[in-house]
Amino acid sequence: MTSQPPRPVSPQDRARIEAMRKSFEQRKQIKDRLDKIKHKIAVYSGKGGVGKTTIAVNMAVMLAQQHHRVGILDVDIDCPNVVRALKLEQRGHMENGAFYPAERWGVKVMSTGFFQEKEDEAIIFRGPMIHNTILQFLQMTDWGDLDYLVVDLPPGTSDAALTIMQTLPVDGFVVVTTPQELAMVDALRSINMIKKLNLRILGVVENFSGDMFGVGGGEALAGRAEVPYLGKLEMRKDYRDDTKPTVLASKSVHKEYEALATRVKDLLAVPAGA
Repeated sequence: MTSQPPRPVSPQDRARIEAMRKSFEQRKQIKDRLDKIKHKIAVYSGKGGVGKTTIAVNMAVMLAQQHHRVGILDVDIDCPNVVRALKLEQRGHMENGAFYPAERWGVKVMSTGFFQEKEDEAIIFRGPMIHNTILQFLQMTDWGDLDYLVVDLPPGTSDAALTIMQTLPVDGFVVVTTPQELAMVDALRSINMIKKLNLRILGVVENFSGDMFGVGGGEALAGRAEVPYLGKLEMRKDYRDDTKPTVLASKSVHKEYEALATRVKDLLAVPAGA
């Protein structure tokens, strides 16, 4: 019985094999980059304007104040605000095929804000471009050894959030809401997205708490979603001082974030599902 000659490899098959090879190499490079980071924390919200970036930045600075090695990855690709919030004067740079973060207040930072010529220029990306930009950040950023990487996610349940959830092995999500009903509804959508992807929710934090918007919505949401409640952050005039992260300028805010960071660390010390 004569053997059949091997079937020629079609151009489509070659393209498929090459795509698989590139995907494997990319995932390996991402894993290698992230292996030196002990904990990855994503700060997430269902809608914009609830203070998510403010919380991500102040929590990162607080962790650095507690003598941890900390980085913050700004994946709000089209509206990057971490650079402004940290008052960064230097930019991250690229060298030998790797991105090297800038550093301020003891926190390493990577953001698309570094690649804008003008801060107010519009970054107009479709979904695939956002996806590829996030993958490049994960693949090429040399963070060195970190205890905590805080990931500032954009609001909502679309491309950027999905890319992070499917690519970055996040240890837990901090979900931000304000006490108002609409913010809580959107935050619940985000919580349900995290749950559908079988990822860990560290808990809910209530921002802008006080007489203006009310109190208790965050705790009620945490109870409804059956996730931990991380506490409330009051709306204070202290945030008007934008010369530095407010945890460094206000004793009251410092105390709130000290409690939040400690709570998050305690939760991370307990294995998921325990």
